[in-house]
Amino acid sequence: MTKSYLMNSLIEKMQSTDHDFRFMGLNDLMTEIKQDQSCFVGDEALENKVLMQVLALVEDKISEVKNQAVKCLGQLIKIIRQTQMETVVDKLIDFSGGQDEELRDISGLALKTITAELPPDGKIAATACAKLTPKLLGQISNPSTPPEALVETLAILSILISRFPAHLSSATLTPQPLAVLAPLLVHPRPVVRKRAIITLAQFVPISQGYLFTDLLATHVFPFLAPNANLEKQRTTVHLVAAVARTAPTQIAPALAEIVPGVLKAVQRDDDELREGSLQALEALLLRCPLEITPYVAQIIQAGCQYIKYDPNYAGDDDEDEEMADADADDDEDAELDEYSDDEDTSYKIRRSATKLLAAIVGTRPELLSSVYKDVSPVLISRFGDREESVRLEVWATYVVLLNQTALYGGHPQSKDDSSLKRKRDTETMDVEEGPYSLLKGQVPALSKALLNQLKSPKTPPTTLQAGFALLHVLLQVLPGSLASQATSIIATSKTILAQPPSTSTSALHLACLSFLALFFSTHSPPTFTPSLPNLTPALLRSLGERHPRVASETFRVFSALLNAAKPIKTGSDWPEAVYDQAVARLSAHDTDAEVRACAETCIGDLWICATDVVRSRDHREWEAICRPGAKSDGAVKVVTRVAQEVPEALGDTWVNGCVEWAMGLLKRGGRAGKMEVFQALDVLLRSYTAGVPAGLPPALVPQIKTYLSTSDVPLLSQALSLLALLLELAPTTTFPEIETDLLPDIYRIAHSPLVSGAALDSLLTFFTALVKADGQIATHLVPNLVDAVEKAPRTDASPNNVARAIAQIVDTQKAIAAGTIAQYAKSIKKTSKAKPSVVMLSLLILGELGRIIDMSNQQEIFRDAIEHFAAEQEEIRAAASFAAGNIAIGNLQQFLPAIVKIVKTDAKKRLLSLHALKEVVTHCSHGQLEGVADMLWVPLFENSENSEETTRNVAAACLGKLATTHPSRYLPQLHARVKDPNAATRATVVSAIRYTFAETSQSYDELLAPLLVDFLSLMLDEDLTVRRLALSALNSAARTKPHLIRDHLPSLLPSLYKETVINPDLIRTVQMGPWTHKVDDGLDARKTAYETMYTLLDTCLAKLELSTFLGRVLPGLADDSDEIKVISHMMLFRLSQVAPAAVAQKLDEATPELEKTMKGATVTKDTVKQDLERAAELQRSALRAVAALSKIGGGASPRFDMFVEELKKNAQWGAEFKELAA
Repeated sequence: MTKSYLMNSLIEKMQSTDHDFRFMGLNDLMTEIKQDQSCFVGDEALENKVLMQVLALVEDKISEVKNQAVKCLGQLIKIIRQTQMETVVDKLIDFSGGQDEELRDISGLALKTITAELPPDGKIAATACAKLTPKLLGQISNPSTPPEALVETLAILSILISRFPAHLSSATLTPQPLAVLAPLLVHPRPVVRKRAIITLAQFVPISQGYLFTDLLATHVFPFLAPNANLEKQRTTVHLVAAVARTAPTQIAPALAEIVPGVLKAVQRDDDELREGSLQALEALLLRCPLEITPYVAQIIQAGCQYIKYDPNYAGDDDEDEEMADADADDDEDAELDEYSDDEDTSYKIRRSATKLLAAIVGTRPELLSSVYKDVSPVLISRFGDREESVRLEVWATYVVLLNQTALYGGHPQSKDDSSLKRKRDTETMDVEEGPYSLLKGQVPALSKALLNQLKSPKTPPTTLQAGFALLHVLLQVLPGSLASQATSIIATSKTILAQPPSTSTSALHLACLSFLALFFSTHSPPTFTPSLPNLTPALLRSLGERHPRVASETFRVFSALLNAAKPIKTGSDWPEAVYDQAVARLSAHDTDAEVRACAETCIGDLWICATDVVRSRDHREWEAICRPGAKSDGAVKVVTRVAQEVPEALGDTWVNGCVEWAMGLLKRGGRAGKMEVFQALDVLLRSYTAGVPAGLPPALVPQIKTYLSTSDVPLLSQALSLLALLLELAPTTTFPEIETDLLPDIYRIAHSPLVSGAALDSLLTFFTALVKADGQIATHLVPNLVDAVEKAPRTDASPNNVARAIAQIVDTQKAIAAGTIAQYAKSIKKTSKAKPSVVMLSLLILGELGRIIDMSNQQEIFRDAIEHFAAEQEEIRAAASFAAGNIAIGNLQQFLPAIVKIVKTDAKKRLLSLHALKEVVTHCSHGQLEGVADMLWVPLFENSENSEETTRNVAAACLGKLATTHPSRYLPQLHARVKDPNAATRATVVSAIRYTFAETSQSYDELLAPLLVDFLSLMLDEDLTVRRLALSALNSAARTKPHLIRDHLPSLLPSLYKETVINPDLIRTVQMGPWTHKVDDGLDARKTAYETMYTLLDTCLAKLELSTFLGRVLPGLADDSDEIKVISHMMLFRLSQVAPAAVAQKLDEATPELEKTMKGATVTKDTVKQDLERAAELQRSALRAVAALSKIGGGASPRFDMFVEELKKNAQWGAEFKELAA
């Protein structure tokens, strides 16, 4: 519906002689368009009339009206017809090329507004790009266009290419952008040249190759010659840097001709050229990591040379004035950095050289040792640079170096528990030429240079803060390395903490305190004790600060000090002062939550580390800590720690009070903090010196009853553990309470399928404690458990759990064993008429009992179990297999040959008998298996060669376990079959090897190491299944034995990366009724390959070539499989933490696929709810990756930054994104 009356009244307003009316008319029009975007539908004449009026007001004499007309055009462009849009663009372009300067400026602003406001999707953007770009290019090629108009036009082109690269690359532009823009590189005005460089670089990725080659030949190579014109050479190095940032793949092949020229340009005696050349080298290093490698040594040399470049400094900053550079075009200079001393710009060169070295450090972990030899001493020598911005850049670069050392230097605290791995890493750490030993050697010079800067009274707070941050990172990487500087550190800290924190210095106080906490916790007391009296008064003053973060951080410092110096005897005055401050904070009702938590922790540390000092006090602190109704998280942890570490210090009265308080916490609603309360009660009950009071179990057991429910399994586990402890510590008073009140609940829990893992272990521990407390109960427990599971609905019954519970009861009370076996053996006889569920339960019970009791005197039970291999129901067959295998464990010599015979002779029962063997192999000790391994080895192998995958997997699991019993014998036998012509055999071999990786003994590792690469070479096998299993084996090896594969990764990774590529030959089309469906047979192998890459990122980071690795992560973002996309998102998240510099350079490539994922599923008539849920989950995964990447992006990719901004404004994901990014 049109609103002609309203629009006509607005036109009247816009034609008014009063400029206020004209302004309000435009404002009302904008409001109307925002509210109703269909306001011109069906009325072309009205639309034309309104548009002409707004365009007329662009030429208004009043500035406010003109600006409002420009804003209005930004809204109109979204809703007007295509013909009208062309009219607008033509008119504005005419204005912008005219001689009226004011009209030219406002039309340029209008065009910018239009291009910035165009909706990113839809036909309007495509049309606007197609119509506007040629006209803008025409205006640039017009020699009469004034420089100011050129700058505006270039800016508009920049907006178009950055917002709509797809539209511009698909359009055949005439004239070609590169051909039009290149002549501007020699424009007399610097501002035009700078703007042209930016725009030109943006158009390179979408231009044809020959045009870029021409550009290089005409405007780059000639001006990199040593004798080239200085002005043109400056422009050229800026162009190289810009193109490297926007089009690295295009410029990379030409580096052999570019880099030598840039390296020579650095040496020319021109400061602006030097700065530009260093920036160009930095961009090339970051964006073309592989191609730049041959020049890295020369680049490091240039960086080290010019980080020291300070020609004007000879003891007096103002001495030399010949550096004054009167640039006539300074007004147009787009340089953002301003420096107070305009006559000395050498600091810019030093800063660029520092950033260049930071790029080397951040992206070349393989050069760590040589960086420590060549670059680190130079950086340390510049710690005192006279220009603060350079000094901060140098320190930041050293922080990057330290972080890289922690990640890639071979630190022993890596995520691997293997003793061999730890041994090797320790060796790496202490190798003479290793990064750690080189860093150790440089710490004295580093700390001295840095502390000299921190001591200076002139140093501003922000610089001091950066200095403490550097020291903090140094101690994280090399704990205890500042022992020789303790006196100086404490003196500097005292000076800082002596000043009360203000708005400008509170961050510095926090950085200083945080560093001190780490310093005390990583150094031995003799290092700092002599200087401590100088520092403690200042620290005690900080404890009383009103600023909550300062107070809480100071409590953390004292906690670190207490733990470092324990045990502290009476005589020191500061522990008492800390105690008084902590009690005062805890007693006050208005104390900040964080301060309270830190004070509670500090009280705990005082009791543990300075017991003699606080024992004589009045214990008022516990009333404040265990306050009813207060937040209890920190308090519970403190009570638990004190009860655990010094149980005798406070006595049973204190324990009683804490138990009552904890019982009160159990009564509170909600789940929060309950796990910790149960753990506290566990520790407190064990802390009684005179035993658990008789009145406690009757009070505590009813409270625990509430938690005997499968609605919260972790809390159920804790509750059962606590009941077991009560039965152990106070059986006579606890048992009657449980027997009368809790057993029905226990029976119900015992058969729940939700009870598994830790909860099931707690249940079994409870039954053991219950039977030990009163042996007579065992005869009631077994039948009651069976009755409960029989009466339960099938979906809520886990006979396996009940069988395990009964075996535990029988194992604890052996007297009932014979009767229990006889009872359930009846149900499995041929003649028995028991229900199938009873038969299955009986088989499971007999199996569990057979594992702990030798049944060789009751062989008929074993035979009956074997008979059930032929049962109709699958559950009974599986239970029979379980029973036969576990009964065999009770007497291997007697029963195992019978199972092996079935494996060899009966094809129908082979899978079940293999499952029985798997039970034997899984639950037998190494000693037991050694005796029977030979009997099992051959039949397992023979029967895996021609069987289906299920049978083969079971056999492989058994072979893997057997191989670890006698590796020197069996590993060579597996190795001998790696090249077997039968693919099934090769699959069995590689599966078996995967199952051996759980073995942790070092002797096994030594035998496996030389053979491992041969096993993993099956990643190149012709059979897809074998390749997938080999990839899975590499994944397991990377997770459990990374030390064995690290040195072989250069030969293994190409095979791994090859499997991440989609193979079209493995995609087939399947007809499903009227629909066709594509099936990718290579998907499982590809998924396993991506999972392996994720594992390697965690365990073998130092051995990965990150640019190649990232080159395979990025295609995963576009994979058809959602699971692979999620793994790729996880890898990007992890890489953003461990390799931010490398990932930041790939954001341009990652952004389009992340944008596509965040758009969600396309809804069609066939879309179902599950599709939308799956798409939302995928979007969440992408969102986590984008949030992590947004912290490191920092201008590396304008397109990514724009994407992040759009996400923040997104109605659906904005809030969640901000939360993740925070």
